[in-house]
Amino acid sequence: MTGSPEVAAAARIGGPGEVLGPERVRAFVAERLAAVDLSGRSVCVLVPDGTRSCPLPLLLSAVHEALHGRVSRLTVLVALGTHAAMSESALAGHLGGPYPDTTVLNHEWWDPASFATVGTISAGRVGELSGGLLHHAVDVRLNRAVVEHDVTLIVGPVFPHEVVGFSGGNKYLFPGVAGQEVIDLSHWLGALITSAEIIGTRGITPVRALIDEAAALVPGDKLALCVVVQSGDDVLHAATFGTPQAAWAAAADVSAQVHVRYLDAPVRRVLSIVPQRYADMWTAAKGFYKVEPVVADGGQVVLYAPHIRTISAMHPEIDKIGYHCRDYFVKQWARFRDLHWGVLAHSTHLRGAGTYDPVAGERCRVTVTLATGIPEERVRAANLDYLDPAEVDLDGWVDDPDTLVVPHAGEVLFRLR
Repeated sequence: MTGSPEVAAAARIGGPGEVLGPERVRAFVAERLAAVDLSGRSVCVLVPDGTRSCPLPLLLSAVHEALHGRVSRLTVLVALGTHAAMSESALAGHLGGPYPDTTVLNHEWWDPASFATVGTISAGRVGELSGGLLHHAVDVRLNRAVVEHDVTLIVGPVFPHEVVGFSGGNKYLFPGVAGQEVIDLSHWLGALITSAEIIGTRGITPVRALIDEAAALVPGDKLALCVVVQSGDDVLHAATFGTPQAAWAAAADVSAQVHVRYLDAPVRRVLSIVPQRYADMWTAAKGFYKVEPVVADGGQVVLYAPHIRTISAMHPEIDKIGYHCRDYFVKQWARFRDLHWGVLAHSTHLRGAGTYDPVAGERCRVTVTLATGIPEERVRAANLDYLDPAEVDLDGWVDDPDTLVVPHAGEVLFRLR
């Protein structure tokens, strides 16, 4: 860090099987931030939106207490990626507060004026990072609030992730507050590898390498407070602090132990009960990503979410192309290459593995069924199966030996041994 000791390795409290009390967390945050020379400097704090389990009121209040009066300017920027903006009332509940002398912003990804360009990654370098899967130069743009502060502090959880392996760390920069170019490239790279292959993969995956390369172009100092949260609530197993790479790696080690469940044999059917934090199918699709690896060939995943009534308000393109396996797009690339690659990636992630050829058509490995508030005609037009949520007997499905029922679906990954 400029004017302070370099944070070479992450500090950590907690671990698998542990529960951290609020005072221990506050003391850890205070101690770690006190060790960094931030006097008179401006700090931009990146945080997740409401689609992740995380005790942000606890974490942000601890950060604010440690920084208020020390720094020249403090901004909290919600890393929406391309999710919907959070309202003032939603932000108040999500972040806690109020936080005096602190600016709170949504990442306005829809507004070109909100971005700054920090460099370009060449086609050759993208080829190296992607293992030869892609050879496209990419402009690296991100929210200008990051560039306009001296220090970026990333605060958020780490979970198994369908695009990058494990979420967190520099992912809060890219795609969290990134321009469309890096979002499209990184997500399509993940789609080419496939969600089932990359999700829950430890270490530096090709997508993580691309994200870290982009983050290296961002000016200013970068730190991260990463946490491992018990899925479905705000209980913390662990907290780590250091550079984004080091803090993420330490937290991912814990997440790999607490957020992955192993089965001895594949299951014929999964009922993923989608929590209220996912407001559309764009985000609720995590209920499929996390269980696809354990479903038998020809099996079925049912996403049960009566509260969801739309596929994606932010990405209407998905209504036009529907959900398809990777090869459906790859083998018809001329039809689809001009669409946002991030939308294509989402399509493949929810549809899962499959094949396509012009004669036999598309054949997907598993059936994906929506038991939601989305009208049947829209579900079937999107190339998914429909089930009236009123017909789902939750108790009966729990007792069915051929069905795995997953409460609070979307954060815990299921894999075969």
